[in-house]
Amino acid sequence: MAERQLKGLVLKVGPLGEYDRLLSLLSDAEGLTRLAVPNARRPKSSLAGAVPLTLLELQVSDKGGLARVRQLRVLRNFSRLGRCFETLASAQALCDLSLQLIANDPVEGLLSVVLLHLELLELNGEDIDLIIASTVQASIHLLALGGYALPMQSCCLSGSSLDAPLGQWDWRCSLLPEEGFAIHSQPGSAMELNSSELTLLQRLTRADLPRRKDGELIGPRRVWLRLLNVVELWVYTHLEHRSKALAMLRETLVTPE
Repeated sequence: MAERQLKGLVLKVGPLGEYDRLLSLLSDAEGLTRLAVPNARRPKSSLAGAVPLTLLELQVSDKGGLARVRQLRVLRNFSRLGRCFETLASAQALCDLSLQLIANDPVEGLLSVVLLHLELLELNGEDIDLIIASTVQASIHLLALGGYALPMQSCCLSGSSLDAPLGQWDWRCSLLPEEGFAIHSQPGSAMELNSSELTLLQRLTRADLPRRKDGELIGPRRVWLRLLNVVELWVYTHLEHRSKALAMLRETLVTPE
């Protein structure tokens, strides 16, 4: 019986048979791996730690068909994200996006980026604005890593540099979901961004969130929700997938200020 070790993050878990679980694991070694976890749904099972948002070290056996987990060790548990609906929805959205990006081929470095952003979500606590901003930034980083980067530096129609003139409130660029951003209002656009919104979006390719000198996050919640909508539209168009977790996060927070 062939055996191997795997280290990875549990992205998704579902029932398998009466007592087993079907585990979707993101690892550097194999990308996406689906594994059977025997008796994981029985009380006091030694494999009960196979739950979503958990970094595991696994001993896996291959004997034809679906590989099975024989032993596991929990390396890190992100269960604290479940204490707040918004952080849980965000974490689920990142796991969901990761599943879409590695559906066919592994993406090098994806695991470390997902883990980094889950850790940042934990640090944000229950600060709703930081949660939204972190979700948008994490999605942009994952999309770029997976080969579906939002083209935010040049006009998709003219090729001109997308340098938003700050302070000119009548300036607009249009999101054409199949192509990217185009300067000015364009027919067939899904939505339009003003100069400050585009500048904020462009800054999200960096490692840190945009903050003022006093440490406060730049941009009001309504703007971050608009940028979240940009991500949703891009994912839906290019991955042909509508994220329920992103939609829940946005719909929950669209309330009068």
